[in-house]
Amino acid sequence: MANEYIRGNTVRKVNEPDRREHVHVHEPQPNRKRHHMSFGYLVFLSLAMMMMVGTLAWYISLQSQVQNSVKNIAKLESQLNTLKQDNDEAYNRANGSIDLEEVKRIAISEYGMTYATEGQIVSYSDGGGNDYVRQLAPIPQETVN
Repeated sequence: MANEYIRGNTVRKVNEPDRREHVHVHEPQPNRKRHHMSFGYLVFLSLAMMMMVGTLAWYISLQSQVQNSVKNIAKLESQLNTLKQDNDEAYNRANGSIDLEEVKRIAISEYGMTYATEGQIVSYSDGGGNDYVRQLAPIPQETVN
């Protein structure tokens, strides 16, 4: 039978050694001493655990506050963008509906306004480049000839 050649997946295994797993069972030793924790060590571990849980709770609450702040900021930015768009649209509508020639005609004919002459124009500068001037003293009155 040693010269026989068998093909396929149904080949029988010849002379395989018997493999058995050995399981070791540990029996408890009756005279084994148990180690007990001291009271001080138990108190220390308890305090450490409480501090850890407290720190974790504080950290989670901070994370929650940060998340809420981010959501609130996003909501406020969205509102700001909407208000800016509405304001720009209203400004464009207002500017589009004004006839400057009609305003000029009413100012000159009905209110008697005239263009300023060279002696009437007084320029002020605040030096800081702001869009407005703070009046700290009365503006001097010049006589018009």
